[in-house]
Amino acid sequence: MKAKIVLLPGDGIGPEVVAQGEKVLSAVARLWGHQFDFESHAIGGCALDELGEPLPVETLEACQKADAVLLGAVGGPKWDNPQAKKRPEQGLLGLRKALGLYANLRPVTVHPALVNHAPIKADRLFGVDLLLIRELTGGIYFGEKTEGTEHAADVCAYSRKEVERVVRLAADLARKRKGKLTSVDKANVLATSRLWRKTTSEYIETQTVGVELEHQLVDAFAMHLIQTPKRFDVVVTENMFGDILTDEASVLAGSIGLLPSASIGDGTALFEPIHGSAPDLAGRNIANPYGTILSCALLLRHALKLEEEAKAVEDTVWRAINEKVWSKDLVAEGESYFGTEEIGEQVVKWLPQFCPHLIEA
Repeated sequence: MKAKIVLLPGDGIGPEVVAQGEKVLSAVARLWGHQFDFESHAIGGCALDELGEPLPVETLEACQKADAVLLGAVGGPKWDNPQAKKRPEQGLLGLRKALGLYANLRPVTVHPALVNHAPIKADRLFGVDLLLIRELTGGIYFGEKTEGTEHAADVCAYSRKEVERVVRLAADLARKRKGKLTSVDKANVLATSRLWRKTTSEYIETQTVGVELEHQLVDAFAMHLIQTPKRFDVVVTENMFGDILTDEASVLAGSIGLLPSASIGDGTALFEPIHGSAPDLAGRNIANPYGTILSCALLLRHALKLEEEAKAVEDTVWRAINEKVWSKDLVAEGESYFGTEEIGEQVVKWLPQFCPHLIEA
């Protein structure tokens, strides 16, 4: 396969973790006989500093022409000026909108070696393997806004079409897993949630086979996500609820640095770790690159349709964690750890063991 992959290193630790992602993708191409052509472009704060825009035209055009985009992180205290008309985060929001990315996928799998790293009882974490799907372009974040000194309002709005397209994706993914789909809403209070629930139920009943649907109110689900996380498999919800719940779910894995994400829609898909730019860690070779490397696995699976290669990357990361190739955020104070570059190198070193044609040879 030949593919063009745009790299958007961004700010803070973004360039360091994206470098490891590129390293792993290059190894995949070499081992499986693919040709991946990489292009790097600016986004976020560094783009503001260099080019005066958080999403330069050349960056957007390159992403629109690419087969996939790998992003590091954007933003940081340097650009935290509430009065500023241009902010780094506008680059990411603008890119999502321009590419038509309406669904954010966040898998949360708890490695047995790390169950004691989460602030939750270990017996609740064994076997947790979730896929949370957040609608990305509608809801209260994008509704009409009014703001004043005495009154403010944010309108939450959804159309049937917006709900149906993300539910369709969630159902397709659920069918490939355990056939279980949980839809999260607040239908007892919100009109948009009642539309969400009605649309979801009708779509599953009339358009899908082999998917079992359950509805959960968001407050109850937030509790069950911590109390009994292993009971859930694929979860779909609207934008704001998804924003909050996916961050809550991140604590299950033991470190936010472990978790990948994929934003999928009508155009080129975008892949990124869920962590921020962490400028205090930048340039110190201590950032956790696993979230980015696992985002590369999602890139291989969802953008390039290379399932074997995606699973090989995931299996290699699983082995590395099992053999305690741990970054600084995963060890106790004073304990030895692997640097960002060392982890990338170790994954590349072990990856051939999960390449079937090399094993057979």
